[in-house]
Amino acid sequence: MKQYNVTGMSCAACSARVEKAVNGVAGVTSCSVSLLTNSMGVEGTASDDEIISAVIKAGYGASVKSKNIASPKKEKKGDELADNETPALLKRLLWSVGFLAVLMYFSMGHMMWGWPLPSFFDGNHIAMGIVQMLLTIVIMIINRKFFISGFKALLNRSPNMDTLVALGAAASFGWSLYVLFAMTDAQVNGDIAKVEELMMQFWFESAAMILTLITVGKTLEAKSKGKTTDALRSLMKLAPKTANIIRENKEVTVSIEQVQKGDIFVVRPGENIPADGVIIEGDSAINESALTGESIPVDKTVGDTVSAGTINQSGFLKCKATRVAEDTTLSQIIQMVSDAAATKAPIAKTADKVSGIFVPAVISIAVITTIAWLLIRQDIGFALARGISVLVISCPCALGLATPVAIMVGNGVGARNGILFKTSASLEEAGKVKIVALDKTGTITEGKPKVTDIFPNEAVTEKELLSIAAALEEKSEHPLAKAVTEKGKEENLPKVEVTDFKALTGNGLEGKIDGKPVIGASEKYISGKVEISEKFKEKSKMLAQEGKTPLFFALDEKFIGIIAVADTIKKDSAEAIMNLRKMGLYVVMLTGDNERTAKVIGKSAGVDEIIANVLPGEKQAAVENLKKRGKAAMVGDGINDAPALTSADIGIAIGAGTDVAIDAADVVLMKSSLSDAVSAISLSKATLRNIRENLFWAFIYNVIGIPIAAGVLIPLGLTLNPMFGAAAMSLSSFCVVTNALRLNLFKTKNKNKEEKLVEKTIKIEGMMCPHCEASVKKALEAIDGVALAEPDHTKNCARVVLTADVADEALAKAVTDAGYTVVDRISCICDCFCKSFV
Repeated sequence: MKQYNVTGMSCAACSARVEKAVNGVAGVTSCSVSLLTNSMGVEGTASDDEIISAVIKAGYGASVKSKNIASPKKEKKGDELADNETPALLKRLLWSVGFLAVLMYFSMGHMMWGWPLPSFFDGNHIAMGIVQMLLTIVIMIINRKFFISGFKALLNRSPNMDTLVALGAAASFGWSLYVLFAMTDAQVNGDIAKVEELMMQFWFESAAMILTLITVGKTLEAKSKGKTTDALRSLMKLAPKTANIIRENKEVTVSIEQVQKGDIFVVRPGENIPADGVIIEGDSAINESALTGESIPVDKTVGDTVSAGTINQSGFLKCKATRVAEDTTLSQIIQMVSDAAATKAPIAKTADKVSGIFVPAVISIAVITTIAWLLIRQDIGFALARGISVLVISCPCALGLATPVAIMVGNGVGARNGILFKTSASLEEAGKVKIVALDKTGTITEGKPKVTDIFPNEAVTEKELLSIAAALEEKSEHPLAKAVTEKGKEENLPKVEVTDFKALTGNGLEGKIDGKPVIGASEKYISGKVEISEKFKEKSKMLAQEGKTPLFFALDEKFIGIIAVADTIKKDSAEAIMNLRKMGLYVVMLTGDNERTAKVIGKSAGVDEIIANVLPGEKQAAVENLKKRGKAAMVGDGINDAPALTSADIGIAIGAGTDVAIDAADVVLMKSSLSDAVSAISLSKATLRNIRENLFWAFIYNVIGIPIAAGVLIPLGLTLNPMFGAAAMSLSSFCVVTNALRLNLFKTKNKNKEEKLVEKTIKIEGMMCPHCEASVKKALEAIDGVALAEPDHTKNCARVVLTADVADEALAKAVTDAGYTVVDRISCICDCFCKSFV
């Protein structure tokens, strides 16, 4: 996507006009314009000159954005996001308010409340009118931007919000000017009564007040809009400006753009890491909160990776640069957040369609309103007031800002918590998923098998078995072999030399230790080589039922024992899956494991469905089948997950996964935590809810405000002065932006990792149908500390998951109060102490 800066836009009608113009350029496949950031994202083959020319012809300005908004080559980093609008508007506002105060003193102060004026003005109504006219002209000059932009847009046949303001203020001023000349005619004819009557029809203060109040709203809106890009600006500030690198055995300080891939750089405690790299000397604790949202520093040592923008908190490090400049993780994150802001969410299309015809429709309504009141024989001043009120109360800005401000704030909140949405569409659509498919290895589980059990026979000790197995497995690259090797290193076992090593494809390994043959293999293979007792065969079955992989070992043609290896579930996976289900989502686990092992993992994790024996190429087909049952998300981390991530309605990549998986995904989780998938979906739901609130406010404001301004409630004695209409218009956009900023209060779903989940089963009588289940579920989940309740009327029981200590009596009372009976003790089916009762 190529990005451009767009100038001159004032409302949603402007962005719609620019979008339409650029989409008409040959070679442009898509274009989205953001009123919030005054930016435009374009895809296609059209040249920059053609695109910029189309924007200029539409009446606006355009320029190409730098390739990377975080580029260190800029002298002033973040200029494109700097809030230059608020200071200019504040200056306009202060001058406007100063002159308006004098104007209001002359008009309302003196005429309505009798405030004193110099004797020159006593009875000199025309002089007072001239002073009001001059003060109004000054305020119009100060706010001339409304008139320049508004009438220019009108001439280009693309009227915008500025057009409405300019027409309203010009109509008020024009009518007042006409009245002033009428007063001179009455003065010449000696009709003093007519002069005093006409003086009361001055609207100079209305014209000035309209401009000032709209400027108030614009200033508040600009200030609030500036806050929506705080997260992106914060990320950009992290980009280091210099680096200390080793050149010709000397340490030199260079600008960050001079750092090249392969350079050796050093980082002292308290300094920012300048580039992505690998530690080649030293160890330290690295604060990675800026990238991952994780506040706890991560211990790093030789061989570990470091990322640009993170902070070295303790030790001295020497690192080799692997990715520099715009290729670093930090730059890619900044670019991702920026791209998301430049794209348009699907829900914005409705507002865009309305915005495209909104201003012309409002102008037509204002004209019709004025003519209608004249036709029913109201005086021209009254009729004009109704038309002007319609013009100045209508606010297309609120419609145009309703979606992008919420998207920008939502993206910022996500970025601060290590959750990256690549597009506005992905931020919106993630909250609509009904099914979540989870890859097992690396997503639900650690992805790194560990030794769980060691069972030697009578001939060897546990340490001897592990020493022999580790020596043999060290020659292999298989993940299960690495688990055994790591366990051997942890135990500091003596080194054993293996010779004549050979990998037996699909079966295991063999070699020699001190000339004696040694084998590590599956039960099926090793059974043909040595004799295994029934005791160990039964133990093997038991381990397999627990989801563990038994590895059999023999030395000198004699069986010596079993080492069990398993991929353990991540600490937060069960809780995260429980939260997904509590949100009403259907959770499916995809794995290539056999069904028996998959069931063990799936049961421990708490998923709704298990799809086992799925080859890498079959994951995509499995996701396609799930999509037939509802909008589906896929969460994965490996290369073999990429097709499924692409195929899913929303692909969510665990951040520690492969670059291929991250590239294929719509959402990236930097912390490799499944809890962040819950947070991503929750944040999407919160953002979507906020967008709907904003759109409702923007639509309802105009639907109610325009008829009132037109005078439909006048028969009930309710009229709307144009000044109040301008005040309402100035606040509408501010309210929308402020509502979007509430998203900054969003809290992620990551809970204390030490929190212990307790699971209990309650035997219940009286449940007859799903409606009964719903009643029991509602009663139980209303108790503080009950995270999830799953009643089953076919089994006459309810499974309850607790996050706090909840008394059994409280659970029983909730069931009883719902009209059902607890017929057996409440049993605890987890590793905790639990009281029971009958």
